[in-house]
Amino acid sequence: MSVVGIDVGFQNCYIAVARSGGIETIANEYSDRCTPACVSLASKNRMIGNAAKSQIITNFKNTVHGFKKFHGRAFDDPFIQAERPKLPYSLHKLANGTTGIKVRYLDEDKVFTVEQITGMLLTKLKETSESALKKPVVDCVISVPSFFTDAERRSVFDATQIAGLNCLRLINDTTAVALAYGIYKQDLPTPEERPRNVVFVDMGHSSFQVSITAFHKGKLKVLATAFDPYLGGRNFDEALVDYFCEEFKGKYKLNVRDNPRAVLRLYQECEKLKKLMSANSSDLPLNIECFMNDIDVSSRMNRLHFEEMCAQYLMRVEIPLKSALEQSKLSRDDICAVEIVGGATRIPAIKERIAKFFCKDISTTLNADEAVARGCALQCAILSPAFKVREFSITDVVPFPITMRWKSPTEDGLGECEVFSKNHAAPFSKVITFHKREPFDLEAFYSNPQELPYSDHRIGFFSVQNVVPQPDGDSSKVKVKVRVNIHGIFSVSGASLIEKQKGEGEDMQTDTEPVVQNESRAEEQEGAAGEKQDPAAGGSKPKVKVKSIDLPIVINNIRQLDSDVLSNFVEYERQMIIQDKLVKELNDAKNAVEEYVYDLRDKLCGIYEKYITEGDSNRLTLMLEDTEKWLYEDGEDQPKQVYEEKLDALMRLGQPIQDRHREHEDRPRAFEELGKKLQLYMKFVDSYKQKDERFLHLSAEEMSTVEKCVTESMGWMNSKMNAQSKLALTQDPVVKVADMIAKIQELEDICNPVINRPKPTVEEAPEVNDQTSGAHNGPTAKQGGAEGKREAKGSQQTKPGTKEMEVD
Repeated sequence: MSVVGIDVGFQNCYIAVARSGGIETIANEYSDRCTPACVSLASKNRMIGNAAKSQIITNFKNTVHGFKKFHGRAFDDPFIQAERPKLPYSLHKLANGTTGIKVRYLDEDKVFTVEQITGMLLTKLKETSESALKKPVVDCVISVPSFFTDAERRSVFDATQIAGLNCLRLINDTTAVALAYGIYKQDLPTPEERPRNVVFVDMGHSSFQVSITAFHKGKLKVLATAFDPYLGGRNFDEALVDYFCEEFKGKYKLNVRDNPRAVLRLYQECEKLKKLMSANSSDLPLNIECFMNDIDVSSRMNRLHFEEMCAQYLMRVEIPLKSALEQSKLSRDDICAVEIVGGATRIPAIKERIAKFFCKDISTTLNADEAVARGCALQCAILSPAFKVREFSITDVVPFPITMRWKSPTEDGLGECEVFSKNHAAPFSKVITFHKREPFDLEAFYSNPQELPYSDHRIGFFSVQNVVPQPDGDSSKVKVKVRVNIHGIFSVSGASLIEKQKGEGEDMQTDTEPVVQNESRAEEQEGAAGEKQDPAAGGSKPKVKVKSIDLPIVINNIRQLDSDVLSNFVEYERQMIIQDKLVKELNDAKNAVEEYVYDLRDKLCGIYEKYITEGDSNRLTLMLEDTEKWLYEDGEDQPKQVYEEKLDALMRLGQPIQDRHREHEDRPRAFEELGKKLQLYMKFVDSYKQKDERFLHLSAEEMSTVEKCVTESMGWMNSKMNAQSKLALTQDPVVKVADMIAKIQELEDICNPVINRPKPTVEEAPEVNDQTSGAHNGPTAKQGGAEGKREAKGSQQTKPGTKEMEVD
């Protein structure tokens, strides 16, 4: 089983795999290490990745890209409404209020959820991994932006299930980068020493993220995170596009915004120009042929002008840097290094501002594009039991504070408590102790809506069921466990009622405020009446016997796919995979016919010309031309079986020509090999007849068999050579290379066991020396004097495995 890490970016995706030799980035079928995050839907199948990117301009209404930030968002979300005018494809409001993507697939209008589109992309990445590794891939770790909220993370997790992946962790982008940086460091400080504090800056195509991480030997701890979810490389592309749209409007009288295809082409050219300006400060040209209305357009741009245009975006770079530094409570002197990753960090002006803020040179030791995927693969290897990896613990943080709210009889009907503060360690569990007489509801939400890059601050509602008073009528103590798990997803993971046994101990008092405690402390005090948890008690109380009863929890308004809907999506994805496979097989069959036509027609006028008669050649050429014409007319869209039948009909005529050519080319070598074998065996027979002492141990019957076999084979070869020499090249051969290989094998099977038989060994009886009174184990005269001398020198020694004995 293989484990992979997947960096699902806004524009491109990367796959890294953990192997025994380390971490390796996988290339796709185009030998490209990055796969575009594009999905194109067509009348027969889907195209995903590089193939879909080529459809962005020609099939722009049905080619979906830039959908990463649609996860978990409602259609009425301000971000979605702001994005709609920029998109060449259509968005649609689903029944549950979320965002759907409307395309035409299989000649029908379809609306896919964002989870389904991402599931299609992950299916492609999974297939790419399996193709490269030659083994199935299930376990994976997938990256998400550190600012993704609970709803967005749940949406991505659902997409992994649609793709048939077992996601071991959704890991934050900058945390994955920190892992890729720290796990190979051999000089990290010990836990007793001051940590090494490193800043990781990741600016990709759509967002800007910063994290400050403290490293010790064998572990990392994220101290703070900050981000600008709407600042990335595409802002700089849009600035260029806006500039050139205005310039072309005045220069060429073209209203570019009215033509989606022209806008997409301009975006592609502006992205190329931006990358060129990162390496060149001189004026650079922008030329697009037949841009719009058959008009060629051209312009120029230089880096200085570009930076002036993008000043509003460059000013935003320092804000997350400053926020992260303030949250970490570190000074600039406490920072050991500043590592940058992400494509947009290659812009010189951005690098200058980061270096200037931290007053130190920035470091580029990590691969700017692949670092996230490599960190994901390392985390997957750590979590998977199939790999043994160096121990390395990861402590991430909660990006936004989370508050719980409930009905309270003392505070205007509602009570609330912040259970996870900003930058609280994660994953983490806490236990909240309530005193209730009846079932109650809990509401979880983000504490500071104004800080969220998301319109809805609610997380979900949780109803704790089956709560009853104590037998004496007092409130029951209810412990509710809340958790931010390894994916960064919040949940109320359990609830239990602590029932006091009859006649035991004191009555429990009702708390006006619930008590929040870490999970470890809760486990230590599970069997107590709550003496430390109950500030109203005023002192220690004797322990009482209690019984813990698990309570059911009903979850409401969680923005996640229902299990039935998810199952339907998984099944529909399987159907689409089957459909893609059928279309691929159909295209392969059609391409095989086309390839055979072109290949055979070319060779009929070349290497096959002398192996076919002129009349047959003319008839076959005409048939090839008819087939080619059919392919582009009636044969454009036919079942797979029709193409296979066409290919079989062509091969019935073409294969004999190919066979005659191949036989003619290979036959001389086969005859030569057979002749060498016959000469070898004949020489052996002659040596035997001349009484060569090397072969005296062989019997006459055996030699007679060998001689007979050689004679018959020689006669067979001569007759076949003579018959073949009388045939024209246009005729089928009388003897094939396969026949000669079989004859050689027959010769070897009969002759080799005879000629390779070794002489039998003759055992000589040892001579007995009567001059000694004991048994003599020394060498005989025939064994040589040198050996005898060695035995004499070692009179008291024996060879291993021998035994001396005295004879009276």
